[in-house]
Amino acid sequence: MPNRLSHETSPYLLQHADNPVDWYAWGPEALARAQAEDKPILLSIGYSACHWCHVMAHESFENPTIAALMNDSFVCIKVDREERPDLDSIYMTAVQLLTGQGGWPMTVFLTPQGKPFFAGTYFPPTERHGLPGFPHVLRSLARAYQEQRVEVDESAAELTAQLADRNGLPTTPDLLRVETLDRAAAALSRAYDPRHGGLGGAPKFPQVMAWAFLVRQYHRTREPRLLVMIERTLHAMAEGGIYDHLGGGFARYSVDAHWLVPHFEKMLYDNALLSRLYLHVYQITGDGFYRRIVEETLDYVVREMTSHEGAFYSTQDADSEGEEGKFYLWTPAEIAAVLPADSARVALAYWGVTEHGNFERRNILNRPRPAAIVAAELGLPEAELLATVARARAALYAAREGRVHPGRDEKTLVSWNGLMLRSFAEAARVLGRADYRAVAQRNAAFVLGRMRDGARLLRTYKNGRAHLAAVLEDYAFYADGLLALYEADFDPQWFVAARALTDEMQAHFGDPAGGFFDTADDSEALIVRPKDLLESAVPSGNAVAATLLLRLYYYTMEDRYYDAAQGTLAAAGALAAQYASGVGEMLCAIDLSLAAVREIALIGQPGRPDTDALIAATFGPYRPHQVVAAAAPDDSAALGAIPLLEGRPQRDDHATAYVCVHYLCQAPVTDPAALAAQLA
Repeated sequence: MPNRLSHETSPYLLQHADNPVDWYAWGPEALARAQAEDKPILLSIGYSACHWCHVMAHESFENPTIAALMNDSFVCIKVDREERPDLDSIYMTAVQLLTGQGGWPMTVFLTPQGKPFFAGTYFPPTERHGLPGFPHVLRSLARAYQEQRVEVDESAAELTAQLADRNGLPTTPDLLRVETLDRAAAALSRAYDPRHGGLGGAPKFPQVMAWAFLVRQYHRTREPRLLVMIERTLHAMAEGGIYDHLGGGFARYSVDAHWLVPHFEKMLYDNALLSRLYLHVYQITGDGFYRRIVEETLDYVVREMTSHEGAFYSTQDADSEGEEGKFYLWTPAEIAAVLPADSARVALAYWGVTEHGNFERRNILNRPRPAAIVAAELGLPEAELLATVARARAALYAAREGRVHPGRDEKTLVSWNGLMLRSFAEAARVLGRADYRAVAQRNAAFVLGRMRDGARLLRTYKNGRAHLAAVLEDYAFYADGLLALYEADFDPQWFVAARALTDEMQAHFGDPAGGFFDTADDSEALIVRPKDLLESAVPSGNAVAATLLLRLYYYTMEDRYYDAAQGTLAAAGALAAQYASGVGEMLCAIDLSLAAVREIALIGQPGRPDTDALIAATFGPYRPHQVVAAAAPDDSAALGAIPLLEGRPQRDDHATAYVCVHYLCQAPVTDPAALAAQLA
């Protein structure tokens, strides 16, 4: 019989609905039972695309004997980390404090009051590779809870106090200076892998926020080595197996140091952040390689990760047919069965496909050598080789579509949708892609129309149902995405919505000591109220909130936005100075706070050539230190909603641009070249 999880919307929880474990979702019912029966809680946290979560489920949670041990001695709670990042943050920190490392599946044992006293990640069903068997862990902890209760309670109280202390970092406004940025860039440079690109060794994650900061640092300093590092890394990722060479999009990370073997799951947030990073480097370099990766990635999201309602799905699984990566792997014979002999010969050489293989005797497609070298080896002009590769790619993609696809987590998360909204909006603006703008507009209409309860956001949506209170990252990420959409189409409704969400964020998440809590002031009370300043696979809500507040300040000149941003940055200053790889987005926010931000107002009739020419001059190069507003001279709704547009008349019936920096405005101009000169 299905357990209680059968009533949930989370695909991850539903994957466990038929377990013999008496699972609860996190909530009052489970906590009340634990307290009434004085039973410890077994908390298991994971997500639907997690390979080792599936392994532990199959080995232990589907095993009736192990499930009986769990049910007899514990109240068992299953949590989708993507739905409840607040719980994930608290208990992941506990895992890290207890074990020195973290990851998923996460397995945490709690007192009935929710305080952790023992934790780990994956446990095998029997002792293996130095890990104790899960049944042994269950029996030992059940016995300890009954026979050593005083020690258990003392340990839980001490660990909970440590969790609370992590919110108490001192504010350090004196660290908000250029020297902090330079030291952070130097630290990242020391971690750079000159051979393979990226930071550190295996397993190798994209660490997009750190690279986004280095892009800004290059923009500020024009230090040539930074651009070499950036380009080497972006080429290595897009040419390695972490990138899907047939369908577009990036896997979550590489298990090796050279980007070849991915952990095959594809996450919405990675593809949102990476597509924007490649877009910015395209703006800096003008190299069409980066534009191609942006478009292939966003086209993949449209094709495979977007619902008919305009919502973005969350993840694609690492596994298909019970095997990790099976959907993506090829043998030479499989390629030869799809392509003509000459094309197959080119494809095998171009994508490094061999009989021996590079992953369990099969092949992850990658580009181990430049096209020019492969063309010379095959005796072909490079243009002919690339044309053959393009045809082969289409044919192999079509053949792959006939395979069993990986599972897809079709829930919609506001925060991740905000990241992708911003990527589509920026790409629409920079690349002149009206179709990307339409994708962004549909998403904004969906989230604002279907994922709110009055003024308050709801975090998750699936099968027509939105629920769970939104957390800080939902408000910050989505408001940030709406501001990007406003700059893509200049529809004032998006600006108004972004500002309203920001005001809700300030009202319910703000910490008077500086920064923002992850949960609202009227949310469920947890053992601590988390306040994350370090980033994980996504930026911290505090970092994006700081950038959002600064941008709104330059649109409105309201000090409450500026003061809140500065308080957030001061709360994170010490981390920015010490842990560059963990606060890349916060470093970007500090960079914005130190810059001479250009406030640009464009007044002109939409769609007229003179207006379009000024917009093109404004958005061509990479300019991270500007905010832009635009409206027709008679658009009272826009002029009333956006203070930056107030009192800006047209000159001689021509589209007119106004550029101001720190209350000092330059002469209004109508010529695109003159505007470009002011912005240079």
